[in-house]
Amino acid sequence: MVLRRCLRHPRTLSLAAAAVVVSGLAHVLPVVTAAPRVPRVVDVPSRPAFVRPQAAPERPALVGQVLGPATVLRTENPGRLQILLADGRNFRLGGNALLRIEPSLLDLVRGRIIAWIDPGSKGTTPLRVRTRVGTASIQGTTVFIEDTSETVLFLSWEGDVEVRANDGTLFRLTSGQRLEATPQGWKGPHRMEAAETRQRRRNSELLNGFEAPMQTLPVIERELGLSP
Repeated sequence: MVLRRCLRHPRTLSLAAAAVVVSGLAHVLPVVTAAPRVPRVVDVPSRPAFVRPQAAPERPALVGQVLGPATVLRTENPGRLQILLADGRNFRLGGNALLRIEPSLLDLVRGRIIAWIDPGSKGTTPLRVRTRVGTASIQGTTVFIEDTSETVLFLSWEGDVEVRANDGTLFRLTSGQRLEATPQGWKGPHRMEAAETRQRRRNSELLNGFEAPMQTLPVIERELGLSP
């Protein structure tokens, strides 16, 4: 009778044996964890664009390239690139630009940058971009900065941007506003004219021509009443 019961349920025995094997493997197999996020190049739509790691020679930027601490990025017209930071924030660089990635901020020496924080991001510290005249802080926002030999332009494409000048003066910009540092002093912030807004959206080298997405672009177009 006992023998017949065993023969009638071979699958039950097989499942039990498999469970024992799996349980044993759980004690010897390593736990697989997600790889830590690191800054990296996600798009290079045009060149020349270069990456110079700390204590290493400069080399052409490549998609997927990991960026270590104190990496310097450089572009020459018409070169452009897009970077994804370790915390998930993004920026695009162009216009004969030179920028150093530092632990707590982006140090823009010259050129153009558009930086943004994805919609819905919460509980994060502001993303800061330092220039020779002051530092911009953004949170849940998109900022454009252009640093030339004569002026430095700060533009909020959407959301609130704070700019603290080197002398301590604090400026606050809202969507569609611009602030400019000139040899004669600071101008603004004031809202861009509709014609300038449309022209910038249509012609901007940092808003157009990238394959990697810019998650705040629909927000910009909705808030400012724009279309490509």
